[in-house]
Amino acid sequence: MATKTQHAVGVDIGGTGIKGALVDLETGGLLTDRIKVPTPVGAEPDDVLAAVKVVLERLEVTGSDIPLGVAFPAIVRRGRTMSAANVSDTWIGFEAEQFFEKGLGREIHFANDADVAGVAELRYGAAKDVDGLVILTTLGTGIGTALLYDGVLIPNSELGHLQRAEKKKDFEGVAAYSAMERDELTWEQWAARLQLYYAHLEFLFSPDLFVVGGGVSKHADKFLPLLDLATPIVPAVHRNNAGIIGAAALSYSSDTAPLPEAETLVARATD
Repeated sequence: MATKTQHAVGVDIGGTGIKGALVDLETGGLLTDRIKVPTPVGAEPDDVLAAVKVVLERLEVTGSDIPLGVAFPAIVRRGRTMSAANVSDTWIGFEAEQFFEKGLGREIHFANDADVAGVAELRYGAAKDVDGLVILTTLGTGIGTALLYDGVLIPNSELGHLQRAEKKKDFEGVAAYSAMERDELTWEQWAARLQLYYAHLEFLFSPDLFVVGGGVSKHADKFLPLLDLATPIVPAVHRNNAGIIGAAALSYSSDTAPLPEAETLVARATD
């Protein structure tokens, strides 16, 4: 087992599942099996906290001697959740970081789930050593996004909620993986919706690279080749584990000295 200075715990709270693991901060690999429990129906704070406790108990890391990072599907400003995508509206304006710290009896680092996935890919994955603008998207219950410019995270981008001209639903409502399942789309039909979304992002931001994460990225060969973009688009290296890995990396950086070359990234991510 790695020493304290080499590992941390990451917990990723999603719209349908809560998962966690112990992470090797040198490599970004998981040191334990990934533990996953369902996100409670309604996703109220007390119920989500109870589910996180179950994950930590199964990982046998309930003590406070190991840094802990928690990723959450909302805009996060200084520990407060400012939105509520696919969770209870109770989270809007909620002091989430303080709530979890009190409930768990330990300090934590709390951040947006797509942002921490971006950190994982920046440090250990597809965005490592890429110059310019990288846009990571997580395709799952919703669409999360992370903006990475020359190795620096610009937090809380929320580009899944870009509105479509003269349409009632935003892009997340029609192009998330949950929309594919809900509408029983083929890969080709879903790719047509993704084409509109990524082409719009491409027009607005002129990125140097798209990275696609979320659980569906393991099937990237079924839909990414169907997209016609000028920007390279690749699957995330860490796929559905990116949230766990990034949360762990940021928790260690906040709990102790920053990880190498992470000072600016951590400062931006925690503002």
